[in-house]
Amino acid sequence: MKLPVIRGTIDRRILANYRIDPAAIKAILPKPFRPKMISGFAFGGICLIRLKSIRPRFFPFQWGIGSENAAHRIAVEWDVDGKTLEGVYIPRRDTSSRLNTFVGGRIFPGVHHHASFAVQESTESISVNLVSDDGDTHVSICGNVTEAFPKSSVFSSLSDASEFFKRGSLGYSITRNAGRYDGLELRCRNWKMESLDIEKIKSSYFDDVSRFPLGSVQFDCALLMRAVEHEWHGREDLCCS
Repeated sequence: MKLPVIRGTIDRRILANYRIDPAAIKAILPKPFRPKMISGFAFGGICLIRLKSIRPRFFPFQWGIGSENAAHRIAVEWDVDGKTLEGVYIPRRDTSSRLNTFVGGRIFPGVHHHASFAVQESTESISVNLVSDDGDTHVSICGNVTEAFPKSSVFSSLSDASEFFKRGSLGYSITRNAGRYDGLELRCRNWKMESLDIEKIKSSYFDDVSRFPLGSVQFDCALLMRAVEHEWHGREDLCCS
């Protein structure tokens, strides 16, 4: 079934980002993906996104569903017909929506796992905690909106980081079939990022030393987007034996 164009509002989107030893990333990336390099580092992170009014584009009114969602992502490149493309590989998706867990990997791209989200936020601060029902995913992040961008980041500025993540709009998620990846492109009508000063961050994925040996992964920066009108466009699957 071809996915219709889906539209809605990104009420809030956090991108919590890590710089990673390329050797550690290469050990877990499946073909055809390879790490997108930045200043000698691979890059990965967690997208924590609250969606509102999600509906097919042809719906003439504002009704739609809402949900809290998390996607673990790795910035990647791959080749198609001699052309290098870039985007993100998504090994794990979690959602508060039972509907998303049912349609994910069937109608909507990407397998989704159900999780519980606890969110506290204001215009100046935000805290998100999630625990998946299967116990595989735990994420905790707490921070404050700031005008300062961390000097320790591999990015030279907020605008530099914003441009990098804007280019990573095409994501490929694991499916129930080994070697096949569902494609989904995010198109934002308005694009503005703010910097988050992080007080606490924990991730069962990036803190796992069996996946990332000690010293191979470091937190880099966190970014925030709010009130973004957007569309989701399904893209052709990638298949690799």
